[in-house]
Amino acid sequence: MANSINSEEVTKIIFACEAGMGSSVMSVSSLKKKLKKAGVQGVDVVHVAAREIPENAQLVIVHKGLSKVAVAKAPNAVVLAFNQFLNDPIFDKVVAAFVQKEVITSNVG
Repeated sequence: MANSINSEEVTKIIFACEAGMGSSVMSVSSLKKKLKKAGVQGVDVVHVAAREIPENAQLVIVHKGLSKVAVAKAPNAVVLAFNQFLNDPIFDKVVAAFVQKEVITSNVG
């Protein structure tokens, strides 16, 4: 697993969940809106089941209960784990990193 990535290098954020229903879909929508409102362009947010995370993923956001699956599926990705599907501070931190062109560091380890 990669420890960090420069936000300027990220073109796609993988938002992974267990089944792809309910709260995670709302979280994806919320993250897209936050990025758009912040003026972040050129970054896609896609929703996939954790077992379908592409091996070449750059940045994966996943519930803490699925973080080991994410690391196994995309060993070279930066993985960010969150606790709450809505309003988790990790989402605002990701947006801020893109706005400020900062490095994004994994919180899984």
